[in-house]
Formats: sequence, C-alpha cells, structure tokens
Amino acid sequence: MATTRRATTAWTGNLLDGGGQVTFDSSGIGTYPVSWPARSEEPNGVTSPEELIAGAHASCFSMALANGLSSAGTPPTTLSTSAEVDFQPGTGITGIRLVVSGDVPGLDENGFRAAAEAAKAGCPVSRALSAVPIALVVE
Repeated sequence: MATTRRATTAWTGNLLDGGGQVTFDSSGIGTYPVSWPARSEEPNGVTSPEELIAGAHASCFSMALANGLSSAGTPPTTLSTSAEVDFQPGTGITGIRLVVSGDVPGLDENGFRAAAEAAKAGCPVSRALSAVPIALVVE
C-alpha cells in the first residue's frame, strides 16, 4: 500500500529577510523555523531544506541497511548514519555524504561495506537525490 506524508511551510517576507515555519503535518511532531540565513550561512537554531533532506536521507539509508542486513541473516545490533548535504547559493545542492558505522555480529568489514553500498543504491531517498553525487563513508 502506498503512503503519502505531508509537510507545510508558511513563509512571510522576501527571501533574504523573511522566514518561515515548516510543520510536519503527517506525524504532528512539530513546527520548526526555516530561513535563508540558516540555509546559506549559520543555522543559529533555525533549520533549512538541506538539513531536512539530510535527516530524511540518514533515516532512509539506515532503514535500507538494516533491512538488507537482516534479510541476509546478519541483523545489526546498532547502526549510526549521518548525512551531510552541501548547498552552494546560486548553484544548489552540490553533494551528499553518508557516513555509517555499525555493530553487526557475524559480518566482517568487507561484508558491511558491501551491504552499505547496496543500501545506498536501493534507498528510495538516495534514488530520489541521484541528480547530485552521493558519497558513502563506512567507518
């Protein structure tokens, strides 16, 4: 069964001086401020589209990796994934880095690396973001 999730942003003012609030409607987990300075300079407690993409990518990749490992008979004890999304004003998103580590009993480093590469290729968010380079670092 397909699912649909919804988020809404209310924006006031122009790009440089204005700001908005992004609300996660489907989950109801909250409303968060978003602004151009948070996107192009320092966050200062305000989020950006790139941070939201990073969160979506890190969580999707972790789910894909956990599923792949479990399906292969080596379920993970823990996984830790961070995603970094680079944004260049005037150009857009220029690159993404996924950094993953994990504890997977019965699996060596090469096996973990292969599973992580497969998760990167199969993760729906990775596929959606394939217009930009996505690097994978396995720790």
